Amino acid sequence: MKIALAQISPVLGDVARNLDLHLETIEKARRAKADLLVFPELSLTGYRLRDLAAETARDPRSSREFKALRAAGRGLSVIVGFVEESPEEPGLFYNSAAFLVQGEITHIHRKIFLPNSGMFEELRFFARGRTVRAFETPWGRAGLLICRDFLHLNAHYLLFAGGAGISITVSAAPGRGVAGEDGFATSRMWEVTGEAVARLTTSVVIYCNRSGFEDGAAFAGGSFIFDPFGNLVARARYVESDFLLAEIDPADIRRARRAMTFKRDDRPEVTLANLERIIHRDED
Repeated sequence: MKIALAQISPVLGDVARNLDLHLETIEKARRAKADLLVFPELSLTGYRLRDLAAETARDPRSSREFKALRAAGRGLSVIVGFVEESPEEPGLFYNSAAFLVQGEITHIHRKIFLPNSGMFEELRFFARGRTVRAFETPWGRAGLLICRDFLHLNAHYLLFAGGAGISITVSAAPGRGVAGEDGFATSRMWEVTGEAVARLTTSVVIYCNRSGFEDGAAFAGGSFIFDPFGNLVARARYVESDFLLAEIDPADIRRARRAMTFKRDDRPEVTLANLERIIHRDED
């Protein structure tokens, strides 16, 4: 399975220009014979949207941008970040990511954990997602998360319990702290988390971050892939835009789960019972 990570720098609020960049990158991935192409969080719109969220929102079932993406994406799988508004919920905007297989949308994830402190203002403009769900792909069951979701252990556990062997996160994580030639200090946090999640869930962990500068924020880049044994397969450049190609073997998931029996020994019913106890205790 060949994976392409498109560590791009979208133009804030310019959906048309960003769509052109997506179409060019899809063609690049096709020429490289990639099976899966992953774009970062809000790749069609840029991140610090504020009131532009409403203007850039799209219904993926009917928008011309998604029609173009579906046509261009035939022959491979593509993950795209966008602002979602559906006719069933007018005026509600979600920070979403869509999984397209052979030009068809097979899964949409809405970001659940919306940061809202410091430079982050997502709760002012976005509604919260409510669902973490594993889904079928051409390479087995997978899960999709967005940025801050990745830093919450319960999100990873829900994908693991749901049978996902591939965990994909799209991100727009800014960099903070100086770490010399190794980029930002915060890059290490994402990498350590990725390695730990890969080992503990015996899953392939794919993380695609964006690059560039936007409205005073510097994005860290450093996209990466870990195999289900926790080994780093590949990492993109820090800060700069990059197009990372790497190959994984989905059969490694089976090998890892035979060697480390966390999945076999999991007890989701115990987790559920204790969560209910904790929640009900807190309500008393």
